[in-house]
Amino acid sequence: MRAATLRARCRRLRVIVTDVDGVLTDGGMYYGESGEEMKKFNIRDGVGVALLKCAGLFVGAMTGESRDLVDRRAEKMGMDFLVSGARHKLGALERFAAKNEFALQEVAYIGDEINDLELLGVVGVFFAVADAGPEIRKGADVVLKTRGGAGALREAAEVVLRHQGRLKSSLSEYLRRSKEAAEIENVHLFRSERGRKSRARTVRKRKP
Repeated sequence: MRAATLRARCRRLRVIVTDVDGVLTDGGMYYGESGEEMKKFNIRDGVGVALLKCAGLFVGAMTGESRDLVDRRAEKMGMDFLVSGARHKLGALERFAAKNEFALQEVAYIGDEINDLELLGVVGVFFAVADAGPEIRKGADVVLKTRGGAGALREAAEVVLRHQGRLKSSLSEYLRRSKEAAEIENVHLFRSERGRKSRARTVRKRKP
């Protein structure tokens, strides 16, 4: 896609939607001894969500599965919504868009596999992760440099915000909010000056 076309499309975007498996994760399936399912997420994508929200964009995820761990991760990242159990993603997105009064051309989608194929050419901007399937990479508007599970949402966020002219202001707002947030510092003093072990202490602190 030509740079001018991508810039024009990005400036229309109001909503960012990402797939989960293969985008927010590396696509791997992990099982514990008791059969519990686990997924590995990348903390950088949480920063991407925060930057997009600092610019006033609506951010969420869509997945064909229904898993409590995905719900918890989406909430932890501060996402605005999660559409789960979406086997037919175009239909699910159309219904969600109609309910929330936005056009599909105002949506950016980040995908990786053929179950995302029906969204190609329908959403405003389609991003493919670097290790997406060949059909997805061929039809995507933008192929990211980042693989799934390695911070692909973070990269896509920067692309969108840069073309909207909001990247610097979003970074500034993110840092401002971080400074205002109260935090709990855990100070672990393992040894004193005399070489003796010291107890850990917790200090509640507000950043200046």
